[in-house]
Amino acid sequence: MFPLYLRQLPVRAWCLWRTPGVGKTTLGKELAARSGLKYVNVGDLAREGQLYDGYDEEYDCPILDEDRVVDELENQMSEGGVIIDYHGCDFFPERWFHIVVVLKTENSILYKRLETRGYNEKKLKDNVQCEIFQILYEEALASYSEDIVHQLPSDKPEDLENNIDQILKWIEQWVKDNSS
Repeated sequence: MFPLYLRQLPVRAWCLWRTPGVGKTTLGKELAARSGLKYVNVGDLAREGQLYDGYDEEYDCPILDEDRVVDELENQMSEGGVIIDYHGCDFFPERWFHIVVVLKTENSILYKRLETRGYNEKKLKDNVQCEIFQILYEEALASYSEDIVHQLPSDKPEDLENNIDQILKWIEQWVKDNSS
């Protein structure tokens, strides 16, 4: 649908992020399939490369080594045409992204999604609270130019299709504006 030459455009990429359970991975994979962009799930990348700096017993999860992740992604990002999926992206260089998409999910829906994943009570409550206070959205606004940060709803199945359509329009416009 979109030209593969987008991979050869300078440096930038697209970033999807928000609290776990809002649909980043589903959106990212489908967006990559429809756009020809490369999809990178940072959690998977970290697991495969053991890019950790310890383990957090309280949240029952490994601690990401952000510097090693950035180093691991640098070459791919310099080629461009990449969709990055992670819970946050404030540690990624601003120069990497043309757009940052922050997904938002209604709290009761998010709670059920995270509960289904088997999150412990503290991890579940902290993630829902993070969503309530829009902490990750605020971090995105503080870390990147406000004109590239966009928040989209992710409550129901039709939101997925609407979000894909919207992002594909943004990509298409970006290609038109930056192809010379």
